[in-house]
Amino acid sequence: MAVKIRLRRMGAKKAPFYRIVVADSRFPRDGRFIEEIGYYNPTTEPVTVKINEEKAVKWLNNGAQPSDTVKRLFNNAGISK
Repeated sequence: MAVKIRLRRMGAKKAPFYRIVVADSRFPRDGRFIEEIGYYNPTTEPVTVKINEEKAVKWLNNGAQPSDTVKRLFNNAGISK
């Protein structure tokens, strides 16, 4: 089972916000997920990002692969393996 850390789109039309979730790569983008580890709201000024660092590091150490956007958010927050 390939596990990914990726964004799940939420919110109204033209007003999105995203939850950072751990999901099986076979599931759809907004479908079933294993665990929620944070959120990202690009529509606010400044951009709002909240990540549970303990859970993120735990999943990274267990082999979960972050998407490109999530990898950038992790780097900005100072989270790495």
